Amino acid sequence: MTYYVNHATKRENPMVGILNHLEIDAGVIGNHEFNFGKEILTDAINQSNYPWISANTLDLESGEPLFGPPYIMKTLSNGIRVAIVAVTTHYIPNWESPSNIKGIEFADAFSTLQKWVNHIRASENPNMLIAAYHGGLERDPENGEPTETLTGENQGYQMCEQIDGIEFLLTGHQHRTLISKVHDALVIQPGNNGQAYAEIGITLVKNNNHWQITDKQGSLHTLENIESDPWVIGYMRELEESTQKWLDQPVGYIEGNMTITEPLQARIHKHAFVQFIQDVQIDVSGVDISITALLNNTSTGFGPTVTMRDIVANYMYPNTLVVLELTGKDIKAALEKSATYFRLNERGQILANQMYLEPKPQHYNYDMWEGIDYVINVANPIGSRIESITYHGERLEADSTYNVVLNNYRASGGGDYVKFRNKPVKKEIKRDTVELIHAYFKKNKTVRAHVVDNFIVKPKGKGD
Repeated sequence: MTYYVNHATKRENPMVGILNHLEIDAGVIGNHEFNFGKEILTDAINQSNYPWISANTLDLESGEPLFGPPYIMKTLSNGIRVAIVAVTTHYIPNWESPSNIKGIEFADAFSTLQKWVNHIRASENPNMLIAAYHGGLERDPENGEPTETLTGENQGYQMCEQIDGIEFLLTGHQHRTLISKVHDALVIQPGNNGQAYAEIGITLVKNNNHWQITDKQGSLHTLENIESDPWVIGYMRELEESTQKWLDQPVGYIEGNMTITEPLQARIHKHAFVQFIQDVQIDVSGVDISITALLNNTSTGFGPTVTMRDIVANYMYPNTLVVLELTGKDIKAALEKSATYFRLNERGQILANQMYLEPKPQHYNYDMWEGIDYVINVANPIGSRIESITYHGERLEADSTYNVVLNNYRASGGGDYVKFRNKPVKKEIKRDTVELIHAYFKKNKTVRAHVVDNFIVKPKGKGD
């Protein structure tokens, strides 16, 4: 999408074109649909030959559904009436750049779904009701125990538990492969990036002129070893060739070593690639405190020659940058939050905390800071792991304010960094980070790999 949005918007959105060819029945809006702004999303919807349904993305002024109907009805050849109602996680304003969602209200997904399920059951008399939810499960489907902080980002378990009349809940967002039953509703999620597709088998029996569901089963099917569709290959050929050419063009060079072989170690000890991202953010923002993360465990860093493919592979999210005014107290709280990423095993070795691995990998929620010096002691209890913070050699003052550059996802409180919400915005840099990295290489064709050792992550307790 980065290439399409910046270089090819005069042609049909390729993902919409393929879905049009597949003759799907409906689309559901997800959080990443907003990453490139309302205009790109609206163009995609206008190009679609299928309806987009999302009951809780509303026009801020009128309160009416903005991108399509809240639900659709399908009548099958045997007369069975199927209702499909869709909602989208309402947590999007906690991540998305405000300019990308201007004029949009994200109503609570749970209460909106409850309202429309009640309406559909009362007025449409469906034989089955499917809820499509771009969100996931916040609790273990087997025992109901929370699997994450209950922020409202994911409400699937609550939907199945408290809303009568949902037979099927199709979920996404968490990138999980999941089939389960929660309070008689079949819940399914087929992962991400097209790695699998979900299939639901339903048995209905007609008694006294009334259809009754007697069985429902879900299955997930991998797309490994599936032959590419010739029509799709032909349709995508021109755009694919130009995209690959763009991805393979060299944009800069690295002097020294900026490759990543052990992602965990690159989070425990300052890594030259992390230093590079911090340098880019500081350069473009003009401030001297920066926050970034190693976004996932597939990042390999940069080799001697850097291409656009390398940049996109290592920085895969279309984040923009924001400069916030934070207090020393805010910074301390954010560092304590990041420090929850680590745990010690029985041998005293530092590992990633399980909550960042399951049910969804969230390595991107461990931040590293530049411009301050700090110590994380993993042996200390969570909430008390930051042993020292200094700025320009002086102790960070709790009530003093500091300008900090970070991505828009984190600046909005994404990843449950609540201390960042509603903080004064000093500057917005409305170019995505891939563009900023590219521009940095234009200005500095050869970059020397280096590290500023400004943080320590240690496994020992005080006095050890």
